[in-house]
Amino acid sequence: MSFFGNKRLIIVLVGLVLLISVVGYTSRERVKLTWPEMFFKDTFSVVQGFFYRPAQAVSGFFQDVDDAYNVYQENKALKAGLDQYARLTAELHDLQAENTRLREALQAKDTLKSYQLRFAEVVARNPDTWNNVITIDKGLKHGIKKDMAVITSKGLIGRIQSVANFSSTVELLTSYERRDHISAVIQTTQVVNGQTTVHPVSGVVEEYDPQERLLIMRKIPWGQKIEAKQQVTTSGLGGVVPRNLPIGYIVRVEPDDYGLTQTAYIQPSADFSQLNEVMIVERNFTISPNGELIPQQTTGQSTTPPNNGNATQSSSTKTVTGATGGGQ
Repeated sequence: MSFFGNKRLIIVLVGLVLLISVVGYTSRERVKLTWPEMFFKDTFSVVQGFFYRPAQAVSGFFQDVDDAYNVYQENKALKAGLDQYARLTAELHDLQAENTRLREALQAKDTLKSYQLRFAEVVARNPDTWNNVITIDKGLKHGIKKDMAVITSKGLIGRIQSVANFSSTVELLTSYERRDHISAVIQTTQVVNGQTTVHPVSGVVEEYDPQERLLIMRKIPWGQKIEAKQQVTTSGLGGVVPRNLPIGYIVRVEPDDYGLTQTAYIQPSADFSQLNEVMIVERNFTISPNGELIPQQTTGQSTTPPNNGNATQSSSTKTVTGATGGGQ
């Protein structure tokens, strides 16, 4: 029994010695492999190639899917960033434009210190009546009254047509249905005794030419020298629109049909295509029923006529926009 057990041990030891000898012999660097080594290497390479190519194809497919998904996620993130950039750019441009308009309005307020200005925003403009009227967000509760002049930082745009408690309708100078004429003057210059002086030439702005987009001023006295680029302002003679509000600049002048007066075509100072913030001009006096001009101490409060001691003029007295004269 012990013999057979020792025999197995001897066989194992001999096998280990042979294995170590074979490993030691084959592990050294040789010029040529033995035929068993070449057989096994070729066999394993064929088997490995048989399984390697499909496995590589499957692995490459899943890698491509993963790469495509990553590209999709990255593209989605870039599109979201681009959309946000476009939105922020639009908001920035809008804020810059608003800032420019407000700065211009502030400068206009500084140049119109003799008037009381009320700021308002345009809240509605119907495409069907685009050139006729706009709606603003100020009304009776804010001291707005009918026929007050409405301007932008660049010039006159119209008058208050109707008033509600919290909104008002503004009739534009470009309205086709406008029947109220505006008394205006052209600021011409004359040389007297070697000095250049301003010589205002009066006329009436009566209508708007939608084809040329020009205002038409008639009843200009014949013989007055009117030139292009001369400024046109309100005269304040009609009792509604204040004086010295800019209207526009002369483009050309033509004789009327009868050759008695002149007709001038005016490029408006205000941009009627972009109306966002406007200012309502209020006079600092009222007109009594007998036609007297009464200085207005506080807007909306009653004032007392300076030439008599009769009843106090109430706030229901018609208020006319302006500072030193009328205009419409």
